[in-house]
Amino acid sequence: MTQYVYRFGGGVSDGGKGDKNLLGGKGSNLAEMASIGLPVPPGFTISTAMCSRYYAEGERFPDSLREEVANGLAHIEGITGKRFGDVSDPLLVSVRSGARVSMPGMMDTVLNLGLNDETVEGLATIAGDPRFAWDSYRRFIQMYSDVVLGLDHGRFEEALEIAKEDRGVHLDTDLGADDWRRLTVRYKELVEEELGRPFPQDVHEQLWGAVGAVFGSWQSERAKVYRRLNAIPADWGTAVNVQAMVFGNMGETSATGVAFTRNPATGERAYYGEYLINAQGEDVVAGIRTPQYLTRIARETAGARAASMEESMPEVYAELARVFDLLEGHYRDMQDIEFTVERGKLFMLQTRSGKRTARAALRIAVEMASEGLISEEEAVLRIDPSALDQLLHPTLDPAAERNVIAKGLPASPGAASGAAVFDADTAEKRATLGEKVILVRTETSPEDIHGMHAAQGILTARGGMTSHAAVVARGMGRPCVSGAGSVFIDLGQRLLRVGGVEVREGETITIDGTSGEVMLGEVATVQPELVGDFGTLMVWADKVRRLRVRTNAETPADCRTAREFGAEGIGLCRTEHMFFDAGRITAVRQMILAEDEGGRRAALTKLLPEQRGDFEEIFRIMAGLPVTIRLLDPPLHEFLPHSEAEFADVAQAAGITVDVLRRRVGELHEFNPMLGHRGCRLGITYPEIYEMQARAIFEAAATVAAESGEAPIPEIMVPLVGTRAELRIIRELIERTAKAVFDEQGKSVDYRVGTMIELPRAALLANQIAEEAQFFSFGTNDLTQTTLGVSRDDAGRFLTTYVEKGIFERDPFVSIDEDGVGQLISLAAERGRTVKPDLKLGICGEHGGDPTSIDFCERTGLDYVSASPYRVPIARLAAAQSALRHRQAADALGL
Repeated sequence: MTQYVYRFGGGVSDGGKGDKNLLGGKGSNLAEMASIGLPVPPGFTISTAMCSRYYAEGERFPDSLREEVANGLAHIEGITGKRFGDVSDPLLVSVRSGARVSMPGMMDTVLNLGLNDETVEGLATIAGDPRFAWDSYRRFIQMYSDVVLGLDHGRFEEALEIAKEDRGVHLDTDLGADDWRRLTVRYKELVEEELGRPFPQDVHEQLWGAVGAVFGSWQSERAKVYRRLNAIPADWGTAVNVQAMVFGNMGETSATGVAFTRNPATGERAYYGEYLINAQGEDVVAGIRTPQYLTRIARETAGARAASMEESMPEVYAELARVFDLLEGHYRDMQDIEFTVERGKLFMLQTRSGKRTARAALRIAVEMASEGLISEEEAVLRIDPSALDQLLHPTLDPAAERNVIAKGLPASPGAASGAAVFDADTAEKRATLGEKVILVRTETSPEDIHGMHAAQGILTARGGMTSHAAVVARGMGRPCVSGAGSVFIDLGQRLLRVGGVEVREGETITIDGTSGEVMLGEVATVQPELVGDFGTLMVWADKVRRLRVRTNAETPADCRTAREFGAEGIGLCRTEHMFFDAGRITAVRQMILAEDEGGRRAALTKLLPEQRGDFEEIFRIMAGLPVTIRLLDPPLHEFLPHSEAEFADVAQAAGITVDVLRRRVGELHEFNPMLGHRGCRLGITYPEIYEMQARAIFEAAATVAAESGEAPIPEIMVPLVGTRAELRIIRELIERTAKAVFDEQGKSVDYRVGTMIELPRAALLANQIAEEAQFFSFGTNDLTQTTLGVSRDDAGRFLTTYVEKGIFERDPFVSIDEDGVGQLISLAAERGRTVKPDLKLGICGEHGGDPTSIDFCERTGLDYVSASPYRVPIARLAAAQSALRHRQAADALGL
């Protein structure tokens, strides 16, 4: 019989420690902490395999699981000396989710399970504290009603606020035992009003309801969104962890907290966290109460008055600090820890590798390598390449004027400006229309995930440095200011108010997640300098990567940026972007509208010096490096006018009538221009266009070589080739032009001629095309379109659904479709190199900056990838990680 339940704690283990695939991250780490002797409350984990079976069998539990769970409960009872459902000394448990990877706030938790109208009295007696018992019961009813019964938690919050108003108090902690008893009665009335049946009193019914709810939360909308944003497979499932409750709300000697072994925002080697006395865990992360600092230094730095844990509970803090060091040394990574203190005794509830900003991740990885805790190669593998994107965006200009209206906690660094919006749906809608927005909430919840992703930054009025908003924003790389207590949000009026200042929805604000400041209007920004830890890690990455990294760029600014980011050449220079320049579009249109070759050549003569100047600038910046230039690719009609006003202007400039212009536009119209008269087909029918471009390239290369003595290496790429004959004709034209220029100049430069493989036919006949080519560059954007028969411009309407339904594992325009497009690339690479073993191979589509696609390129044996300038560092790191993983796999196989 398949085992689904694994026990931990009290010296008992059913195995599985460290196996996150089986027990989920939380369960495997609980088992491991227990095994190394840390004070972990006993419990058991229902494996992720049961989650898969639960859904496969119509959301039902097999009878065998009930027996295993009963044994798990007996294990907890044996260690704690308490019995589940016992009216005199009841065992209470927590029921928590635990996926393979951390999904903060995405799935459900139930605390204090096992309380009912009878066991609450027993808990009050055994604890000697009726207030604590009834507070725990009302918490359980509210949480269970929300998570398991699906009731609106807002009604319970409203009842709580009314109770506080009636008593004339502001804080939950000001309510006494009788208050909580009365509120519990009201909570049960709300349940019966909503459901038409009483709140469940059977503790076993409660348990199975909670287990089912945790499994059910794997398919909640917020979890689906989070999985899609983080490429987490839907079939992984979640584990369920059932654990004996320990209580941080048993008076002034009890507490609960969340901590990191290093600062997750900056990476500083200093304990970092928050705690609350006389509270349960959700109080810290939900923003219900303002937490206190863990260390004295953090409190003093923030100017806070409430005592830190180091000051209020020095002995427990010292024990906690020892645990921090033990866990970081054991896992060899910065840990995110949850703990509870029950009447002076410390309990560890969770540890996991902590989410951190990209800057913190770099510092932690580099410092741990310097400390000898990990190797340089491990440091390279520790950084999520996509997270580097956080470092490549603007921060506020220190010299810019700032109209600061509020200050909160610096929860996630970076700065952002945008229109203030007050709910996630509005944020997503306005962002889809191209507007930059700042999501402003009293506090965020997991249901806000889509709006948080759409926003440029996040501002909350409540919550601490470990609140939902802070943790999720850091993981997403969004700037976040949390706990801005002076900010009042009026959802009815759609505005925020700070003192006498009001900001209405749609008005621009700026937040600085590094300082915690909130400002009116837009504040100027500056680009970050990527030095220090970033530079160190890139040096380590470059030592181990095999793939070269180029850039897609055609403007001098982009070329300079890419070279500063470490680009080793240009993999795609799109010449059509130069044709659209306002100063030369008239000549381009004259060329297109010409009735014969003579007319076209006359217009091209005007364009030649402009093209030559473009290439000279690029070659100077990229001196000594390869520069792959794609000859004109789009259909000619794209350069012609579309509006009535443009028709008149163009006709006048061209010296023709509007009617003649309309006729010519009609002649060039194509029903499907993506598959029409474009690419090399233009060079076949109008060879003078490609001849002019080739001349501009060779003249520019010769000029720059003469200036600097460091010749560029032009690689001329012929687009949309589908036959060997097409490439042969264009190659011969290029070679004739090169000879003519070199004869005129009296000197030559090295150059190459190759093609863009972007049609399935070209991939299949790569061995023939390779006879005419010195390199292949896979244009994965168009190759994906032509292979799948899907337009990239229109696919957004349905691709999200395809990914959600598992038809595609990922968006094929973001990560290479390895089963289809990938096979064509592999086949073309293999067939091309059978003809020319030294054939240079690379990709230049948008996939060149995607880590998953880069890993495919490493496995396929390509020579380089080309990415947009700001993704060059991402590609460098991803290429290094792929090389390391490839080497590790080979070593494991003894190869």
